[in-house]
This record gives sequence, structure tokens and C-alpha cells, in this order.
Amino acid sequence: MTESQREQAELAEHAEQAGHAEQAPEEEAAAGHAAEVAADLSEAAGPPDRGRVAGALAKVSRSASRTVTRTAGRTTDAARRTTDAARRGTGTARRTTDAARRGVGMAASTFSSTVNWLTGQVLAMAPRLRIRDQATLREQFPGRTDDEIAELLIDRAARASAAVGGATGAWSALPALPAFPAEIAAETLAVTGIEIKLVAELHEAYGMPAPGSGTERARAYIASWANRRGVYWIPGGLVFVAGSPLARQVRRRLATRVRRSTLSLAPLLTGAVAGVMINRRETRKLGNQVRDDLRRPRPA
Repeated sequence: MTESQREQAELAEHAEQAGHAEQAPEEEAAAGHAAEVAADLSEAAGPPDRGRVAGALAKVSRSASRTVTRTAGRTTDAARRTTDAARRGTGTARRTTDAARRGVGMAASTFSSTVNWLTGQVLAMAPRLRIRDQATLREQFPGRTDDEIAELLIDRAARASAAVGGATGAWSALPALPAFPAEIAAETLAVTGIEIKLVAELHEAYGMPAPGSGTERARAYIASWANRRGVYWIPGGLVFVAGSPLARQVRRRLATRVRRSTLSLAPLLTGAVAGVMINRRETRKLGNQVRDDLRRPRPA
């Protein structure tokens, strides 16, 4: 089976799982906890408390750990065996090189498995996000114009995203570092939830909500998040199937998000600073791009 065929098979499996909404309890809990974190932080009027953010992320991390760390453990064991063999000098140089190559392959497989798991979680999380409609937003922000409401939504989402990055980065200063893949998955899922909620509420603020059922609207906002555009500007439809442009784009966005999240675990609290700055910048950039699209005249 080629790499392309494997990727399409994985995406087909995730699309089928999301369609049936039949997930393991811990995976279902991860999506639910992440949706709660996204809503609570995004709607907070004041700066989020770091302790509460860390506690909320810990729930997502514990729910993710059983699935994510299982694959990571196999990768760590393979890497350890490769290192031990190199130290003992056993075998030929060619065997050592082959073992190292297998270790790299296992690491790549772990990364791919994490991204695939996150893809399924995003599909499960999006319909659970608490989205405020236009009437609710105008009630909460009385006397504000659509542009002013949009700016407030972007500000609060950027602040919430920064709080998640800072809380994750603080873990790197602990004497015992938590399970790396699970913490990264937790941050990625929480920030993605914050950003999808932002995208949905920007559409509501401008009176341009996605049409369809709750699930269909959630898929539309995932597409908007992945493409950095308003729902009405997304080419190629909104169908999430194996090999579709949307499926590939969601996986690419999540892979990029995972790589950024790893910077939050840099040592000596530098990760906390990096997490705050990068998350705030990227969430604000996303919000500005979607808002600018929604300001443009909508096609018939």
C-alpha cells in the first residue's frame, strides 16, 4: 500500500467514526472537555486564571493520554533500543543505521497517528462547542457595531489561546514532565476549539451563519477554520471524505498546530513565553482573515 493509499484509508476511517459518533469513552471525554475549555476561556470577560486553565487542560490531557501515549511508548522503546545498540557497538554499522531508520519511521508514525486522532476529535468536538448567535452577542455587547463585536471576539479568543499556551508551557518547569504527546494533544485540541468557536461566532456577528443542521454547520466551520476563509468563500464544497481537499487541509492545519504546540514545552519557562506569543498571534491572524472575508460582498 502506498503512502497516499494509507493516508486515504486513515481519513476514511476517521470520517466513518465521526459519522456514527461511536467513540471510546475516553476519546468522547477529551472532545467534551476541550469544548468546555474553549467556551469558558473564550467567553471570559477578564484574564483567565492560570491555575484554572491548567486544571481544565489536565482533564483533556488525561482523557487523551490512554490513546496517544500508547503509540508514543512504542516509539520511545524503539528509540531506546536503537541507542543502546549504538552504545554497545554491537552489530555492523549498517544494522545500526537500519535500526535508526526504523526509529525515525516509528516517530513519524507516532506523529501521524496523533494527527489522525486529533482529526477525529475535532470532528467530535465541533458540534459540542457553545456558539452564541447574533441575538445573544448583541445582548452581551449592547450598543456595539458588528465590527466592534468582531474585534472583541478576536481579542478574547486570542487571550484564551495565549492562556492555554502559557499553562502548557508552565508544565515544562515541573520536576517531572507530564506525558509529552498527551499534553501537546490537549493544547492542540483546546486551541483548535477556541479558534473554531471564534470562526462560528464571527459568522453569527455579521449575520452570516452557516446553513444546515448542527452537524452540517459544525463541518462548515471546521472547513472555514482549515481554509482561513468565510464559509461562503470555501471552494470545493464541505464534504469530509477520504482524499477530499477539506480532509487534507484539516490534517495539514492540525499537523502545523501540533508542531507549534511543542514549543510550549521548552525548558526554563521559555516554552510558556513562546506558547503565549505564538498562540495569541496565530489566533488573532485567523480571526482577522475570516473577518475580512465576511466583510466582503457575499456571492449570490
